[in-house]
Amino acid sequence: MNIDPLLHEWTPELTAWRRDFHAHPELGYQEHRTAARVAEHLAEFGLEVATGIGGTGVVGTLRCGSGNRAIALRADMDALPMDEANGFDHRSQAPGRMHGCGHDGHTTMLLAAARYLATTRRFSGTVHFIFQPAEEGGGGAARMIEDRLLDRFPFDAIFGAHNDPNLPVGTVSASPGTVNAASDTLTIRLTGKGGHAARPHQAIDPIVAGAQIVLGLQTIVARRVAPTDSAVISICTFNAGSAHNVIPETAILGGTVRTLRPDIQDQLAREIPDLVRGLAAASDTEAEVSYARGYPPVVNDQTMAEAMAIAAASVVGADRVRTTLPASMGGEDFAYYALARPACFFRIGQSEPEKGNIPLHHPRYDFNDAILPIGGALFAAIAEQELPA
Repeated sequence: MNIDPLLHEWTPELTAWRRDFHAHPELGYQEHRTAARVAEHLAEFGLEVATGIGGTGVVGTLRCGSGNRAIALRADMDALPMDEANGFDHRSQAPGRMHGCGHDGHTTMLLAAARYLATTRRFSGTVHFIFQPAEEGGGGAARMIEDRLLDRFPFDAIFGAHNDPNLPVGTVSASPGTVNAASDTLTIRLTGKGGHAARPHQAIDPIVAGAQIVLGLQTIVARRVAPTDSAVISICTFNAGSAHNVIPETAILGGTVRTLRPDIQDQLAREIPDLVRGLAAASDTEAEVSYARGYPPVVNDQTMAEAMAIAAASVVGADRVRTTLPASMGGEDFAYYALARPACFFRIGQSEPEKGNIPLHHPRYDFNDAILPIGGALFAAIAEQELPA
């Protein structure tokens, strides 16, 4: 791999930064400590620093030469509302909060790129380093845009990255077209009739109705969506009851719906509430259904994806760059930037089988520090390529 010795030299320091972020996770719009640390580092590198963008967002700006083009590089800062099960020294110190998706690593990689570009200054133009809050369901990208990000820090194109535990270390995916799914939210409230668990015939059990609905929803994907299309319906919460011998009055189910195409998204938004109400009625329960549109799909610009693939090849080698990987069904609010400007969202492999491949959002997940210099080099490479000196 072609990684500048500076990034290798800085790797112990980058690792310390990343592990500090990991040990002190903060949820969306609460990233005060993280944002302060990011701003301190950017100022140390000599960048112009703006804070409080979209709440807790930070933007660092670096100008060099006489070029009149600008690009943006983006990382997310927030953690997940989950407990960590790891036992290493840098595990989360905050109960109920964990960097289970690698945003601590994304932040550190972008800091590495900012430090590198500020040191080497081998570009001509402007680079905006966007450190965004609240990617995990909070829509931080949209909030930053609403806070006039595009007017205050204008750019011609934007690039963002995510670690990928399914790709080997040193592999980069930069594909054109749709790379992440739309992410919608489903909430179902079922009302039956409470009663004694020993006399279910005198009650209307919302738990049984809910169980039927959980199974029935899967028939939409299996029987109403073409096998050549992609859709996911996952019910992830099911809350009901307070005692082992009482049939409750209500049950509340919550989940997510993922699609890659707008027409399939529209179809599921219509059919899910109808199916839920029908199944509830068959069980004599009443159903209130809330279907909320969430993040749109991430669609990479063809030209920007090709540019990122070229830049990645200069770092990891052309044989390690993939441009045809299937889209991820994960949601990602980078989509809002991609709707506003030509964009590429790329993936950086972090899998090392001998260490075990723990998936994202798992209580034992941890970002692989070995890819910190790779990520920094990739961000720097696209900046230097798009803004030639």
